[in-house]
Amino acid sequence: MARIAGVNIPTNKRVVISLRYIYGIGPKNAKDICEKLGIPEDRRVNQLTDEEVLRIRELIDREYRVEGDLRREVAMNIKRLMDLGCYRGLRHRRNLPVRGQRTHTNARTRKGKAVPIAGKKKVTK
Repeated sequence: MARIAGVNIPTNKRVVISLRYIYGIGPKNAKDICEKLGIPEDRRVNQLTDEEVLRIRELIDREYRVEGDLRREVAMNIKRLMDLGCYRGLRHRRNLPVRGQRTHTNARTRKGKAVPIAGKKKVTK
């Protein structure tokens, strides 16, 4: 089992797919890592040598911001917006959609379960 950037990546999958399990590495970065190190795309993680795994680990540590550092940076950016009191920060603070989506209907994922208003009577025809 290969452990890279504090994450156990799956051994029976291709290297390009397995690297995506690391927070901060998507399809493009995974492909770039394989190209820089000369690892073929059809190679599986369990076929990698210890030296290749070490080279991948060193490259990620040197050139990419991943896992804890990236999560901390994202959290600090959100906290900065909230402290400034700008519109995006207020939306984060109130746990509402931040990027301009409508909230009259939908937005249930962000707003949470619908809560009925107490004392409101349903209109009868």
